[in-house]
Amino acid sequence: MKMKRMMALCLSITMSVLIFTGCGGEKSSAIDGEKGEGEKVLIKMAHVVAEDHPYNLACLKFKEILENSGQNVEVQIFANSQLGGERELAESMQLGTLDIAIIPGVIGNFSDELGVLDMPYLFESKEHAYKILDGEIGQKLAQNLPNTSGFRLLSYWENGYRNMTNSRRSIKTPQDVAGLTIRVPENSVYQAFFEELGANVVAISFSELYTSLSQKTVDGQENPVALIATNKLYETQPYLSLTEHFYGPAHVCISEKSWQGYSEELHELITSAAEEAREFEREKMAELESTYVKQIEDAGTEIIEVDKSLFTDAAEKTYARFETQYGDLIREIKSVEY
Repeated sequence: MKMKRMMALCLSITMSVLIFTGCGGEKSSAIDGEKGEGEKVLIKMAHVVAEDHPYNLACLKFKEILENSGQNVEVQIFANSQLGGERELAESMQLGTLDIAIIPGVIGNFSDELGVLDMPYLFESKEHAYKILDGEIGQKLAQNLPNTSGFRLLSYWENGYRNMTNSRRSIKTPQDVAGLTIRVPENSVYQAFFEELGANVVAISFSELYTSLSQKTVDGQENPVALIATNKLYETQPYLSLTEHFYGPAHVCISEKSWQGYSEELHELITSAAEEAREFEREKMAELESTYVKQIEDAGTEIIEVDKSLFTDAAEKTYARFETQYGDLIREIKSVEY
């Protein structure tokens, strides 16, 4: 009897090991960097905006490229803050529980160098921004990211020029901002600029922004028109001022733990797909921008054209606050011809 019980116990343990090993098969190819026969590399990708935003359209493009590559890859996309706000997405990449995320609002908290890209009125035009981001400077700024954050930059997509909305008054000058409670991302440069404008600055996760506006926790916020339109932030914001105070790149990052587990062949495929999706996403942004403004205006929000030169004093004061940290980089960026 004892011998039979011992044999049964051994058989039970053996079966448990086999079942456990089998359950992990789909992810094991991603971890080991080896695509075993019949195994699939599963890549989880997330962002905080709506499914009709150009971010998500470009994620679908990225998914299409990888899944049609013949490399047995599956991409799962989690839109609309399904996996949390940008801070939570960044932390998930650090842990290796999320593979890829778009995290422009919080990237400066993980990289001193990349924070310079958030400076107000830094770029003369989108063409100037692309020349910097896609060139040597953009790569140099991101090179230490794996060491400082636990994830690495794949590509700079486009978030777009950021503009102000609020529920209290038309903003035409810096004086109109003074006294308003404005939500900004968890970003020290953004916070400094709005402090210079005299706003009461509140850092709130994007996933909580709509509720905060609806409940009048804050008077206003600032974001590109694509985000304002696709996430319907205009529904409680009767004023939109086209200040274009920041140009926002969208940092598409990948977990370093995931990256180190992939094969070199998969590295090349992911990098190439991210760059191809970048071009697609930028084109979509340009194509839809005027449509977004019209959508916001048709909903009853007043669109206010602004003399941006009036805001340069606050920008210069912000530059002064970050001179030690970013002064040389700012001058290098501004000196680049495009």
